[in-house]
Amino acid sequence: MAVELFNDGRHVCLAFYDLVDEEANHVVQSNQFLIVDGDHGALIDPGGNMTYNELLMGMQRYFPSRNLDFILASHADPDIIASLNKWMIATHCKVLISSLWTRFLPHFTSGKDYTARIVGIPDAGMLIPIGECKVKALPAHFLHSEGNFQFYDPVSKILFSGDLGASLIDHGAAAEPVRDFDAHLPTMAGFHRRYMVSNKICRLWAHMVRQLDIEMIVPQHGARFEGKAMVNRFIDWIEQLECGVDLVTQDQYRPM
Repeated sequence: MAVELFNDGRHVCLAFYDLVDEEANHVVQSNQFLIVDGDHGALIDPGGNMTYNELLMGMQRYFPSRNLDFILASHADPDIIASLNKWMIATHCKVLISSLWTRFLPHFTSGKDYTARIVGIPDAGMLIPIGECKVKALPAHFLHSEGNFQFYDPVSKILFSGDLGASLIDHGAAAEPVRDFDAHLPTMAGFHRRYMVSNKICRLWAHMVRQLDIEMIVPQHGARFEGKAMVNRFIDWIEQLECGVDLVTQDQYRPM
């Protein structure tokens, strides 16, 4: 299912939900994203081999895959970028990922040297030109990967937040935005406490994104946060969250 998150006639942001069969409940639900500006386009976190065919076909209505400029990868998990080899064969796009992960990506390919098409994002982030738009790669290190980026589109004012904001919900439910933040919390809390590294990093992230004009936060798993009120509820929650190493105790480090 493709959902138009933004469309002003020239600039389009699409979310693809549940490209994997809804019966595949043994597979983590994941979302894929396409930004189009004029004749230029970028996929964000295109996913693994299970999503490739449906994504390739679904994007053609809005943008020809052969013209794809970039794949933007938040980090190197298989649900983010395991389909890389197919995209490298089908398109001439470049892949942008944290410089920490550039030498790991060839493990997802057939062995051909794609060095010239794999671009490392420096730790501080960078601007990525997509047509007349410049998408910001924002540092989100340790949320949850040590080399991790989120992508902010200043035209649509959407923050594509990767695993931050992820919710573990049923297949088919992710396409709807969060309506009740308090009711939604149980679907996020356990994941964030285990996967995000510490409250210090959460606070640094909250301080950074409050300086941006954000109308929507769209994670790679689960439902999105629409409108400034809901966006601010999420940022406030993350800022206060104890997680990761904050919760580790000596009892968890004992020999069997």
